Amino acid sequence: MNLDLISQLVKTLQDAPEIGSVEIRRGFLGLWASVRVSRAGHQAGGAQHVVVGQAPPPMTAPAPMAAGGGGGGGGAPVAAAAPPAPLLLEIKSPMVGTFYKSPEPGAEAYIKVGSRVTSGQVVCIIEAMKIMNEIEADVQGVVREVCVENAQPVEFGQVLFRLDPNG
Repeated sequence: MNLDLISQLVKTLQDAPEIGSVEIRRGFLGLWASVRVSRAGHQAGGAQHVVVGQAPPPMTAPAPMAAGGGGGGGGAPVAAAAPPAPLLLEIKSPMVGTFYKSPEPGAEAYIKVGSRVTSGQVVCIIEAMKIMNEIEADVQGVVREVCVENAQPVEFGQVLFRLDPNG
């Protein structure tokens, strides 16, 4: 194990209270096979590869006031509020690295807009420190937005995908 990497993981855990733990599995000849990040507050065995949150509810205009005794009938008409947009679930990056939409160059993307995603399904790869980390969804729904371009650097907590859980 590289001591610099361990200290970097400890610093990440200290700086991000939403991360409960980081598990590193070693494979053949001591090479790292996978990295798993779990959110704080989840039961053991409920380890997640992604951090999921909900988008805030959309802002709507306040309801018009009822016509009262104040007169003032010459005001502009009040536009009807648009129907609220559905709440979308976000799949966020659990680490800093480079985002890849497919398992190898030229291969089809794991998911794209309109794809149905199930819990546990691999949605992308994030390369960090020369390790390819498969990121799995812990929610299900239909992909409404892919927020990152292929081979683009991503930050911890950056939104990668938005899913409609009712789609």
